[in-house]
Amino acid sequence: MTTRTSSRVRGGVGESIRRPDGAAKTSGAFEYVGDLHAETMLWGATRRAYMPHARIASIDVTPALDMDGVVAVLTVDDVPGFKYQGQIVQDQPVLAEGEVRFWGEAVALVAAQTRDQARAAAAAITVELEELAPATNLEEAVEHGGIFRKLTVRRGDPDAHGPIVVEGYYETPNIDQAPLGTEAGLAVPDGSGGVDLYPPSQWIHVDHEQLVRCLGLESDQLRVHPTGLGGAFGSREDLSLHTHLCMLALRTGRPVKMVYGRDESFVGHVKRHSAHMWYRHEAEADGTLTRVEARLVLDGGAYANTSEAVIANAVYFAAGPYRCPNVFVEGYAVRTNNPPTGAMRGFGANQVCFAYEAQMDRLAAVLEMDPLDLRLKNAIGPGDVLSTTGQRIVDPLPTEEVIRSVMSIPLPEEDTDRLPGGTGLTTPVSAVVRGVGYAVGLKNLAFSEAFDDYADARVELTPEGAKVHTAAAEVGQGMVTVLGQIGRSVLGLERVEIVWDDTSQIGSAGSTSASRQTQMTGGAVEHAARRARAAALERVGGDEMDDDGVWRNGRLVATWPELCVDGPIVGEIRYRHVPTEGPDENGQGDVHVDFCVAAHRAVVDVDPVLGLVRVVRIDTAQDVGKALNPMQVIGQIEGGIAQGFGMALMEEVILDNGVIRNPTFTDYLLPTIEDMPPVEAVVVEQPSSWGPFGAKGFSELPSISSAAAVASAVRAATGKPVTRLPIHPEDIAEIG
Repeated sequence: MTTRTSSRVRGGVGESIRRPDGAAKTSGAFEYVGDLHAETMLWGATRRAYMPHARIASIDVTPALDMDGVVAVLTVDDVPGFKYQGQIVQDQPVLAEGEVRFWGEAVALVAAQTRDQARAAAAAITVELEELAPATNLEEAVEHGGIFRKLTVRRGDPDAHGPIVVEGYYETPNIDQAPLGTEAGLAVPDGSGGVDLYPPSQWIHVDHEQLVRCLGLESDQLRVHPTGLGGAFGSREDLSLHTHLCMLALRTGRPVKMVYGRDESFVGHVKRHSAHMWYRHEAEADGTLTRVEARLVLDGGAYANTSEAVIANAVYFAAGPYRCPNVFVEGYAVRTNNPPTGAMRGFGANQVCFAYEAQMDRLAAVLEMDPLDLRLKNAIGPGDVLSTTGQRIVDPLPTEEVIRSVMSIPLPEEDTDRLPGGTGLTTPVSAVVRGVGYAVGLKNLAFSEAFDDYADARVELTPEGAKVHTAAAEVGQGMVTVLGQIGRSVLGLERVEIVWDDTSQIGSAGSTSASRQTQMTGGAVEHAARRARAAALERVGGDEMDDDGVWRNGRLVATWPELCVDGPIVGEIRYRHVPTEGPDENGQGDVHVDFCVAAHRAVVDVDPVLGLVRVVRIDTAQDVGKALNPMQVIGQIEGGIAQGFGMALMEEVILDNGVIRNPTFTDYLLPTIEDMPPVEAVVVEQPSSWGPFGAKGFSELPSISSAAAVASAVRAATGKPVTRLPIHPEDIAEIG
């Protein structure tokens, strides 16, 4: 007789377990998408037109066809199906047709025996362009009707005003997601007119929808596979080389691989939207907000991509995590001949957070009030309504707690060893001015505006253990760890394996974006695992299970080989969150399913004469619902803060009338480990009503209010308004 002695499972929810792919990634053994290889493989390359706006007079592919190793050369005339792609609006040509609409747009493709041959042949293609005047001014785009989406929020009394008024105009630039792995992929024809694609992707099923349309294939002729990605941050949401690879593979009948260089990656994926933002805040003498007005213009670039959703987030969070009864916001996402823009961590919330938190600092200064007291006085929480849409907050939203928690972290001591200017030793200690600044950020979770948001998952119990099947994209964020932890805790089994299925094997898990996968795919895995567990227990009348089998009253009644003699025990589900609404004509409604909030404090040392800044530390308190893996939570917080730091002080795509002037990591500045300050994080756990074990998808928040906090700290140190990011020395320097 076997008697059960313990029911606790190792590696479950709440433990800081290590990533199962961590050792392979740190040793170099992990197979990223750029490492894929196939026998008889050809290499693909793209001919791009480097002019922001031009008419295509002619394309001559003859020089490329005559070169050694070249197997195929394709143009837009060779697109077998619909010639346009796009996740929401299909307006971007697979290859430029008639006009070039942004600097670096693809016009032709080459497949050759080697990578060098393919690139040389692509460069040999002759493209004659007749230059047209590029549209790069955002206000002119609004005036001339080049608008992807206009969204208006009107809530409250249009005649209501407050006696204290502050206004400001703010700008943020295009920012590159800068994943360390550039775009790469492999397409393998199946010999029957179909193809298997291994692309860089954050949502293989929406890629599949676009690709079958453009390739003229039936759904079952294309299989899109999850791959190992070296980062994403939104840059893999839209198609890049996907259609191109499939076209070349289908034309040649051979596998084709493409890998972008860094310069091509800069033009081959979308950017964060640049933003122009005008704000007016009105308040009572005691600091109570009475009215917020804003006009937001976001640069969508040449094609729509996800601009409709990004401008929605910007508008809906334009007033921040604060109560205000009267809010009037007008938002535009506009078409220009600048690089296409789309998703990046924060998805529109980053830009407005910088602006509304600058407004809160200005208002506090006019009121002669502590900036934190002003924020606490107006902080939104459960029972309040979102100031823009009027949606009632019903789940935990610990805005006051995150503010008070970050306030309680001790401030750092003075440090004369590291000064602004670094090793240049340009700044004497006597010239340093220290500034402390705060910011609070708010973000929605999962998809909004009545989108049918769901995730499929399947859990199979076998003699070898449990297998969790999903199509969710693991982009480095840790789904591979968290899904296993959820499975172990629900099932009571330690042997849990994550299986990444292609589009032919399982339904969609939705996008790895919008802070949704932990709650959506995590929720799907939780419910699928509960179904599998219930089926296993019911089969033999058990009451508990572990890696040995099923137990009843402390006795083992069936081993896994006995339970699974006729095949795996399966639990599967299509999991949805509570439905959301589309906004009415005034932007009102329950358009979001849930929210999370974070507060940041930045401490900076500034040389106000030269305009040099050193960030001493950035502290945060973060609403996470429930920390499924505390170590991984801290990692996400630190990584997000690094991106906020970059947005505040370094990162910008420099555009010159539509031309990118810094498309390399030599000229596009990124924070390094030498730049990053110490970080202390307080994790606030108030369980969500619908995330697995109460978890929230929080990982965009660390990048949202950290940038605004750094700007606030520089503002405190210098007394300068700091109205644009990144902060340049000339913005704050006392000498010209």
